[in-house]
Amino acid sequence: MKKAILALALVSTGSYAAYKWTRSAPEPTVESIKATDRIWIDHMPKSETDMIHIFAAITEEPMGIFQSTSMWKGNHELFVYEAHGDTIRAVYPQDRSKEELKVSAKECSEVRDMDYCLEIKGASRGAKKYYSRKGWEIDTAMNADEIALRGKAIVKQLIVE
Repeated sequence: MKKAILALALVSTGSYAAYKWTRSAPEPTVESIKATDRIWIDHMPKSETDMIHIFAAITEEPMGIFQSTSMWKGNHELFVYEAHGDTIRAVYPQDRSKEELKVSAKECSEVRDMDYCLEIKGASRGAKKYYSRKGWEIDTAMNADEIALRGKAIVKQLIVE
């Protein structure tokens, strides 16, 4: 398990380093979106092998992640973005594709033990609806590797619950 986490950390670190080295996206002007600086999941995992989608966007970098993971397997794609109101203009450095995401975050109680709902329109990656709870805020000093690992830790915690 430790080797798997170390391998994920190394791959994430390499991806992040390559992104920083080749970054050609415009400097973002970020406005406050409630969808940012928080971990979002698409559903509560039912088992250790249940794949869930995770979305997060941090305002300090500004960078985000779409992650698909279980306790045993996972992959992710990073993006850089500009935010304008409820719109995130995402650029995926791996293939240089671009998308305009419309996000809408609100308080809700649709899913047990969740406090917030997030709808994303226009994304070709991840899920269309996500959920979050109090305490899943992201410290703006976190980098992409730490967010991916925190997402993995949340999956493990939810399975134990």
